[in-house]
Amino acid sequence: MPNTIGGLKPAMFVRIPAEAIIGAVVLLSLPRRPRLVLAALGGAVVGALAIVDVFNIGFLEYLGRPFNIILDWSLLPDARGYLQDTLGTTTELAITVGAVLLVFLVIGLVALAAVRLADQLARSRGRATRGTLIVGTVWITCNALGLSLTGAPLASQKAAAVLKTQVQTVRATLRDEADFQKVAKVDAFGNTPGSQLVPALRGKDMIFTFIESYGRSAIEDPIEAPGVDKTLDAQTAMLKKAGYAAKSGWLTSATYGGSSWLGHSTTMSGLWVSNQQRYRTVMASDHLSLTKAFKKTGDFDTVGVMPGIQKGWPEQSFYGLDKVYNAFQLGYKGPKFSWSTMPDQYALQQFQERVHSKKPADGKSRMSFLILTSSHQPWAPIPKMVPWDQLGDGSVFNAIQKAGNKASDVIADTTKSRQEYGKSVQYTVTALTQWLQRYGNDNTVLVFLGDHQPIARVSGNHASRDVPISIVAKDPKVLDAIDSWNWTDGLRPAHNAPVWKMSAFRDKFLAAYGSTPHPKKN
Repeated sequence: MPNTIGGLKPAMFVRIPAEAIIGAVVLLSLPRRPRLVLAALGGAVVGALAIVDVFNIGFLEYLGRPFNIILDWSLLPDARGYLQDTLGTTTELAITVGAVLLVFLVIGLVALAAVRLADQLARSRGRATRGTLIVGTVWITCNALGLSLTGAPLASQKAAAVLKTQVQTVRATLRDEADFQKVAKVDAFGNTPGSQLVPALRGKDMIFTFIESYGRSAIEDPIEAPGVDKTLDAQTAMLKKAGYAAKSGWLTSATYGGSSWLGHSTTMSGLWVSNQQRYRTVMASDHLSLTKAFKKTGDFDTVGVMPGIQKGWPEQSFYGLDKVYNAFQLGYKGPKFSWSTMPDQYALQQFQERVHSKKPADGKSRMSFLILTSSHQPWAPIPKMVPWDQLGDGSVFNAIQKAGNKASDVIADTTKSRQEYGKSVQYTVTALTQWLQRYGNDNTVLVFLGDHQPIARVSGNHASRDVPISIVAKDPKVLDAIDSWNWTDGLRPAHNAPVWKMSAFRDKFLAAYGSTPHPKKN
C-alpha cells in the first residue's frame, strides 16, 4: 500500500514483497497451531500498516507531514468537528462509522486471508516450498539488478521500511518530548521585570490578529494572488489616506494546512511548537508569551476575541488574557459559514462594541488578541462585506450564506478551492483594514499575520511554509523601531523580503520596542 497520492499507481501493487517471501518460509516450517496464530497476527499487522498508510496520505495531503502514530490521534475529534461543520451531522456520522468499520474490516479480513493462505501453503507444502524458492530467487535478482516497473522497484521491502519508520518515529517523539521540556525552561525575557518590557509601546492601543490560513500562496500563487494582491495594495492606499503606514515581511510557520494553534503559540512563545506534544508542554509552562508580556507590565488590560473557540479554553492563562470572548459570547444570531462560527466583519464589530470602544479602568492601555476565522477551509460559503451600521445581531448574513457556494462542491474541485480561498483572504483583509480605518486611533498598533499556509491542494505540493506578517501604525516611531528589519513598505511583502522562523518574532519584537533581556535558565 503506497503512502502518498502520487504513489497510487498500478505498478506499485505488482511488486514482489520480501516480507511475504520470508513469511512463507516461516509459516512452512511451523506446526499447524503456531502457524495459524502467526498468520493471523501477521495479517493483522499488514492490515494495520495499510491503515497507517491511508492516514499518511491524508496527513501529507492536508497537513504536509506524515502521520505520527503517538501524537496525532488527538486530532481525530477535531477532524470530526470539521466534517460536521462542513458537510453536516448526518454526513459526518456516516463517514465516521464507515471509517471505523473500514479499519476493522481491513485488519480482520487481511488477518483471515493470511490464515487461509497459511493453510493453503501447508496443504501443498512441496509446491509451496518450490514456489517460495523461485520467487525468492527472482526477488534477489531484481534487487541486485535494480529492476523496476514505471519507476517502482520490483523487489520491495516496504512493510519492513514502514515498521522501521514507525519505530524511529516513536523513539524520536519520546526523545523530543524530553529535549523540548528543557528548551522551554530557557527564556531570554523570563525574568525581565514588567517595568522593562515594551517601554516604547506604553500608552499604545495594541492589537495582535491572526488570519486563518493566510499564507504566502495567497500573495504569490497565479490563481489566488491577483485578487489578494489587488486588495492588499488598495487597502494600503486607503490606510495611507487615513494616516497609517505599514511594513510587511515573512515568517516560516511551525505548521502547515491546519493545527492553527501551533502557529499561534509559536509566534507568541518564541518556541518552535511544531506538534501537539510540544503545544501541551508550552501551555503548561510559565514561559513568557508575547501577549502576557503586556499584562506583566501592569499598564495594559488584556482581552481576547476568539470566534473559533466553542469550548473551555485553558490556554487563556498562558496568553495572559484578563477576559476572553468565545463564539457564544459575541451575541451572534446569524448562520455559520461552514467551520467559521461567524463572519470576521461581525466579530470585529463586536470587538469594537464590547472591548475597543470602552476605556480600560485605572488609566491603563489595552492589548487585544484576535483570531479571525472566515478564511478557514473549505472556503464555502464565503461572507460578503455589508455596511457596518447594518450588522446588528448577524441575521443580515442569512441571505448571503444561503446564496453562497456549497462546501461539498468546492471541496471536490481543486481549481475552485484555490479561487475561493483567495476570495476568503480578500474578505478578511478588507474587513480588518476597514475596521482599522473606521475605529483605529492615533495610538493603535495593529500586528496581523497568517497562522499557516492552506492545504497542499490549494497552496501546491511544494509550497513553502511562509506566511505574511504586517505591522500597521500611525505613530512613525512604531515603524522606525523596526527599520533595521528591512521589511517591505505596505501590506504586501516583497518576494525577497526577509524570512524568519516564526519562533524568532517574539524576541525580535520585544527587543525592538525596548525590552531588556533577563534570562530565565533551566
